[in-house]
This record gives sequence, structure tokens and C-alpha cells, in this order.
Amino acid sequence: MPIMELNTSATPFLLTGFVGLEKAHHWISIPLSVVYIAILLGNGILLFLIRVDHNLHEPMYYFLAMLATTDLGMTLVTMPTVLCVMWINHREISHGTCFLQAYFIHSFSTIESGILLAMAYDRFIAIRNPLRYTSVLTNTQVIKIGAGAFVRGFVLILPPILPLYWFSYCRSHVLSHAFCLHQDVIKLACADITFNRLYPIVVVFSVALMDCLIIFCSYILILQTVMSIASGEERAKALNTCVSHICCILVFYVTVFGLTFVHRFGKNVPDLVHVTMSYIYFLFPPVMNPVIYSIKTKQIRSGILQLVSLSPSRK
Repeated sequence: MPIMELNTSATPFLLTGFVGLEKAHHWISIPLSVVYIAILLGNGILLFLIRVDHNLHEPMYYFLAMLATTDLGMTLVTMPTVLCVMWINHREISHGTCFLQAYFIHSFSTIESGILLAMAYDRFIAIRNPLRYTSVLTNTQVIKIGAGAFVRGFVLILPPILPLYWFSYCRSHVLSHAFCLHQDVIKLACADITFNRLYPIVVVFSVALMDCLIIFCSYILILQTVMSIASGEERAKALNTCVSHICCILVFYVTVFGLTFVHRFGKNVPDLVHVTMSYIYFLFPPVMNPVIYSIKTKQIRSGILQLVSLSPSRK
């Protein structure tokens, strides 16, 4: 009986930046670096405020902290290799590092979908059954829901990633992005990749689609409840608590389905469009989520203003 051996090929993969624009990589790296810093600062400040401000110790903000953590994780996993390619043209990446990066990128993407679903559940309980909100969403329950989203993301992505370690790669070792993606790596494999092609479509995409449908249905029920409120002012107040979350949902799922559409049906689309769409998908939600909540949430906005107004010279 043949024994599967771990592939220890010494030939590394080669990451790719913007094809045809290699001479402009240093210039392209400037806006990417600015966005990278903005993501770290924006999500870092959110986490700091939620930690120190007792007014933000509520389920809604705990889920927001999980979302910020996921966005930071995605960015910290993706951007180092991108900036290495752009700054110093360091393109080589070992197989193990590449597969690990792909695992975390896809895991964090799945986790983000789960966190957005949890946040929809939070808004559903807050508006449909406000009197039971604190008894339903206790700290213990919030931790369980958050842990479930993280565990689901990390476990779901394992099956298609693990076989990559045993595949042989006898074709070109050049990847099409400055970071590793599962769908990019399997194109280079000289092995039966049927499972790796079907699993992401059947399982991962189905889970994301199910999350999206549940969120959609929850907001239909929320809207029904809001419309039954007699006072126009109360209706506006109830809806306003959902605006930030709705914006984050749109930012995430529009980029997800946009990238999926381009990859599936954009065979004749220039490679530059594919690469640009992938950067929008990985960078736009993490940079926008803190901005959205800072603008639309009074407590966070007040916390940021208070943080900015602090001066060492204050007595």
C-alpha cells in the first residue's frame, strides 16, 4: 500500500505583484502602505476603546471587537508578503509558509462572515425582543457565539489546505498574486485536485451563502418590527442602530461576490483587474469597518474625540 509522503520540494513558489507595472511597484506600495497603517490604527483604536470604555462593554461592541480582530488578522497575514514584493522585489515563499498563509487568509474570511451573522443576531434580539436582550446575550453567550464563529472558520478551511502539503508541483511555480490563495496554488499541482476544486464551492461557498441569507431574513423581521412602531422618532432610532452593521455587510459581501464573479466569469478580463479586485477584497472591508462605526456610532465617536483631545499638558 503506497504511503503518502510530505512534499519537501526545495523549489519555492514565486509571488507576483502587478504584472507589467513592476517599475511602478515602489509607487504602488505608497497607497498600499497608507492603507495598511490605516487598518492597523483604525482597528487598533477600536479594540482599545472597547477595552477601556465601560460604556462599550455591551454585546454589540464585543462582536465589533471580534470583527476588528478578524480584520487585523487578515491584514497582518496578507500585507507583509505584499510589501516585500513591492518594496524589495522579494518574491520567493516556501511551500509551508505559503500554505499557512492561504489557510489563515481563507479562515479569516470565513470567520468574518460568521461574525457579521452574529452581529445580525445581536441586532435581531435588541429590536425584536429588547426586554430580554441582556438575559439572552449574556457575556458567556457572546463568548460562545464568537468562539463558534472562529472555530467554524478555522475548521472548515483545514480539509482543502492539508492536501497541499502532499501534492507535487511540477508545473510553473509562479503564483498570480503577492500572497498565497488556495485556488492559486492548486493550479500548479500535478495531482488529482478534484476534492480541492469541489470542496470550496460545495462547503465554503454554501456556508457564506447561508450566512448571507440568514442575515437577509433577520433584517426582514427587524424591518417588520420597526415598521410596527407607532412613533416615527422611535422607528428612526431603532433603524439607526442597524445602519453601521448594514454598511459593513454591504462592504463585505459586495466585495466577496464581486471578486467571485470576476474570477468565475471574467476569463477575458485583464489580469490587472483580477489582481486589483483581490486587493479591494482584502483591504477595503478592514479599512472601512472602523470608519463606518466611528461615523455612525455616537459612543465610539465620543471615545475617539476624547482620545484625541487628551494632552500631556492637561492638569
